[in-house]
Amino acid sequence: MEQFWNPDQLVIWLEQAAAWVDNNILLVPILLQIGACLLSVIPALLLRRPLSRQLARLQNWRALLHYAGFRRLLAVLPDLAFPIILVLLIWFIDAVAIQAGLRHNILRLVASLLNAWIFIRLGTAVVNDPVWARSIAIIAWGLAALNIVGWLDPAIDLLDSLALHIGQFRISVFGILKAMLSLAILLWVASFASRIFEQRIQKVHRLTPSVQVLMSKLLKLVLLSIAVLFALSTIGVDLTALAVFGGAIGVGIGFGLQRIVANLISGVILLLDRSIKPGDVIAIGDTFGWIQSLGARYTAVRTRDGTEFLIPNEDLITNQVENWSHSDVKLRLKVPVGIAYRCDPHFAIKLCNEAAAKCARVLDNPGPNTLLRGFGDNSVDLEIRFWITDPQNGRGNIISEVLLNVWDSFKENEIEIPFPQRDLHLRSSDGTVNIEIPGNATENTAR
Repeated sequence: MEQFWNPDQLVIWLEQAAAWVDNNILLVPILLQIGACLLSVIPALLLRRPLSRQLARLQNWRALLHYAGFRRLLAVLPDLAFPIILVLLIWFIDAVAIQAGLRHNILRLVASLLNAWIFIRLGTAVVNDPVWARSIAIIAWGLAALNIVGWLDPAIDLLDSLALHIGQFRISVFGILKAMLSLAILLWVASFASRIFEQRIQKVHRLTPSVQVLMSKLLKLVLLSIAVLFALSTIGVDLTALAVFGGAIGVGIGFGLQRIVANLISGVILLLDRSIKPGDVIAIGDTFGWIQSLGARYTAVRTRDGTEFLIPNEDLITNQVENWSHSDVKLRLKVPVGIAYRCDPHFAIKLCNEAAAKCARVLDNPGPNTLLRGFGDNSVDLEIRFWITDPQNGRGNIISEVLLNVWDSFKENEIEIPFPQRDLHLRSSDGTVNIEIPGNATENTAR
């Protein structure tokens, strides 16, 4: 019992207990790391609101809001202000612990979990597909779990050991996964960058629409090519070996991809010679409408009834195309009108010109002009000619408006629009009898 009251013996026991805890339970380092994480919460809470306001201002960056994925990403960022600050502070404390030679396993655990959570939130915001979003979440949590238990490096070494040697080239499972991940990220970055540059190019009004589309397509092609080359270089592919691959592609193009390449080259020619451009009103075959967009393989033409035709670029090069707004947006329309022979054609011509001039879309200079085109079987044939400057708004509606005005004007001034007249002659041995049929048509019947 005297040993329990001996101060020297108590000190020895305490030192032994502390040494056992430090060697077996590591209570003190764990408590220190937990305390450091809890202390990091305080500055993270204080800095959360200022950082959240700064991140919310990014939503006013209109140049980037046209991309739906980036718009969703900017909407999520203000909510991630607290975990972003917290993980930065924890990584700073972890770096200090490493320099001081202290244990940092708990700090690394918390940082890995926060990194996985932030990455999942950002990834699911950008990717709208639920399958891909779930895949990103599984991969992120899996990597975080491997990093926590210390199996990440052994798992990488295991995947890298599963390799196949083809000559001097080595293909491993880890290299393939790394190439796929790099390619996906680089393609997304290239696509996003091309959208940004395309919006910037469209704001340069000194460039014609066709040149803007050509520059955007070429820039997108260059960025995607660079992304693919960088992805191949990450797995150690010798880019000089692509010469053989390029030759194989050339042979394939020569035999099986002639039409596809013809459409691609035709699209470049259309953009270079500026024969058609977005917004032009064209007619090719039975298709009439205005050009919505110029693609690398096809041109989208939208008709008045809302139907959108995807016309191969080769057809626009080899076939005859009516471009109503190639060099001038002014378009002359011709509307035939017939009047009865008993009516005054001079007065009818005057009424037709006035009826066409009432329409807002009809130009005053040059104004409407009605001509006498001939003497038909049933009527005096007139033709109303007038000009418009907005063919993209349609022809049928303006022609209908002019004809309705002509109808009203003819009705008010008793100008008759005749019915067709036909004479039927029947011959027989008994003679001929003429029978008048109502409706300005006369039938001569022979008996």
